[in-house]
Amino acid sequence: MAYYIFVAGGVMSSVGKGAATASIAKILQNRGFTVSAVKIDPYINVDAGTMNPIEHGETFVTDDGTECDQDLGNYERFLNINLSTENSITTGRVYQSVIEKERNMEFNGRCVEVVPDIPNEVISRIEKVVKKDKSDFVVIEIGGTVGEYQNLLFLEAARMMKLKYPKKVLFALVTYLPTIKTIGEMKTKPTQTSSRLLNEAGIQADFILGRASVPLDQTRKRKISTFCSIDTKDVISAPDVDSIYEIPINFEKEGLGDRIIKKLKLKNKKEDDGEWQKLIDKIKDPKKKDVKIGIVGKYFESDGFSLTDSYISVFEAVKHSAWANNRNPIIEWISSSKIEEDNKELLKLKNYDGIIVPGGFGNRGIEGKIKAIEYCRKNKIPFLGLCLGLQLAVIEFARNVCGIKDATSTEFDPKAKNPLIDLMEEQKETIKKHRYGATMRLGAWNCKINKGTISRKAYKTENISERHRHRYEVNNKYLDQLTSKGLVVAGVNPEKGLVEIIELKDHPFFVATQFHPELKSRPLSPHPLFNEFIKAASK
Repeated sequence: MAYYIFVAGGVMSSVGKGAATASIAKILQNRGFTVSAVKIDPYINVDAGTMNPIEHGETFVTDDGTECDQDLGNYERFLNINLSTENSITTGRVYQSVIEKERNMEFNGRCVEVVPDIPNEVISRIEKVVKKDKSDFVVIEIGGTVGEYQNLLFLEAARMMKLKYPKKVLFALVTYLPTIKTIGEMKTKPTQTSSRLLNEAGIQADFILGRASVPLDQTRKRKISTFCSIDTKDVISAPDVDSIYEIPINFEKEGLGDRIIKKLKLKNKKEDDGEWQKLIDKIKDPKKKDVKIGIVGKYFESDGFSLTDSYISVFEAVKHSAWANNRNPIIEWISSSKIEEDNKELLKLKNYDGIIVPGGFGNRGIEGKIKAIEYCRKNKIPFLGLCLGLQLAVIEFARNVCGIKDATSTEFDPKAKNPLIDLMEEQKETIKKHRYGATMRLGAWNCKINKGTISRKAYKTENISERHRHRYEVNNKYLDQLTSKGLVVAGVNPEKGLVEIIELKDHPFFVATQFHPELKSRPLSPHPLFNEFIKAASK
């Protein structure tokens, strides 16, 4: 029989519910339990596939092709497991399912109501995760904040699950404690308000995770205990940390793992082997040499703010490989639009040990990315292209090495005379019908890697599987021209003959992939391509 831990947030969003959920799950996994995680997103969208990354952050993709919230990436990285569509729940998906059941007469003609039918659908989906993953625990993050209209039904589902499994459900409330600079005092009132709002939904928190810039003192813990009807031992300090991977360690120091086990009257299945602590020790090792990586993108800025969440999996993958190679990663973002505006920005690339051009959509900043790729090629700077990064590397090579000056993609110019990158044949009808959601080439696809390539050296195997998210591909009509001038096709999808990996010889590291290797990188198991990239950048 499985156990369930719901994680909700109070005061404001972006206080770290996803990291808290992943950390709780990791604590339990370290104690020998099988653990899965679920993200509940209250938006009406069926999935995250059509959302702007500047607004929503990175769209994470699972092996089965689900486009979902970036928090599922955190869950996979912390737990070192592969999740799937069942681990992502949205309001749109829930309502869509209930309406389809009603249309199919699965409710036997009765009146279908918001309560209990919507919460029951949510509960059913959570229970499916237990069956699929054969989990001892499922940790469920409820998106948004308590008190919002949009997540009330999910809180209702959590309340109903507590009624259904009274001894197997716990609640954690992540809330923010601000410190007023002018007086220097940490305030508990927002936490008290959040707790009351959760109570109004019929839920009493078993744990309050107090996010703050500094650790909570005993005075604050006692105050929260008094006003939120919770044991002081269950008020868990969650201060800011340099790395999110420290959070499970901090939670254990606060006694969270022991308290969970005690409340559920369980026993640990094994002793913690200390592997996660070794990771933290490696991360914090002051003797590591720096490796400076620049990421040339366009989803960084919005109204004066820098939003690194747009490329969070890329950032994390760089970190994983840097730590594995005993390097301290210094990651900086470079605006491709600024490179287009000022060539002096281009010259700054020489200050980096390696350059990454990640994925993206649309033509804004494209020429800046192409200039950056050309600079890396000519100046022997280690380069890694991801998805769009591969497509632009092909265009750059075609223009400047093959002499096809008007080489481009039909994504940027639908009437292109030389479409080195073209819309996949099966995508053309889809686009005509304006069907954009869940219609791209998504999820895990096979790739066969050729001998004698950098990629083969990295993977140490011929056949691999990697995750995709794109509509455009290398136009195979131009392959002979490209390869005759030295472009190496290192990996191909064997089923459809699609180009998956390109490389250049006589270069320290010039590799680009049509897939997204960053999605499968884990802190304890860095991705092999990122690993080779960091090795090259560290020389």
